[in-house]
Amino acid sequence: MNQDLTQQWLTEIQVIKEQMAQLQHERDTAWESAQKWRQLYNTEAEQRRTDTQLSQQTIASLKAELHKLQGFEVDTLAAGTPVAIQQEIEQLKSVEDLQAKLIAAIKERDRLLQALKTEQDNHAQTRNSLTTALGDAIDSLTHERAGAGEQGSRGAGEQGSIREK
Repeated sequence: MNQDLTQQWLTEIQVIKEQMAQLQHERDTAWESAQKWRQLYNTEAEQRRTDTQLSQQTIASLKAELHKLQGFEVDTLAAGTPVAIQQEIEQLKSVEDLQAKLIAAIKERDRLLQALKTEQDNHAQTRNSLTTALGDAIDSLTHERAGAGEQGSRGAGEQGSIREK
C-alpha cells in the first residue's frame, strides 16, 4: 500500500507540475499579449499627442492670420475709403441701420447689374446690326464690280486696277 500511495503521490506531483507548466505558459502568453497592447496603446497615445500638438499649432496660426487680416481690413478701410464714406459708416449706430444700408447697397448693386446686362445686350444687338450692314455693303460692292466687269474690256481693265488697289 505504501508503494501505491507513493505512486499516487508521484503521479499527482507530475500532474501538478504539468498544470504548473501549462499555467506558466498561459501567464507568459498573457504577459506578451499585455505588452503588445501596452505598446499599441502607447503608440496610439503618442499619435494623439502629436495630432493634438499639430492641431494647436494650426489653430494658433489661423488665429494669428485672422487677427492679421482683421487688422488689415481695418487699415484698408481707413486708408482706402473716402472721407464721405467713412463719415457715413461712423453715423451707423445700430444693427438695424447697418442692415438698412446693406439692403440699399444690395438693391443698388442689383440695379447696376441689370443696367450692365441691358447695356451688354444692346451692344451685342448693335454689333450684329453693324455686321449685317457691313455684309450688305460688301455684297452691294461685289455686285457693282461684277456689273462693271460685264461692260467690256474697258470695264475689265478698270476692274483689274481696282483689284490691284
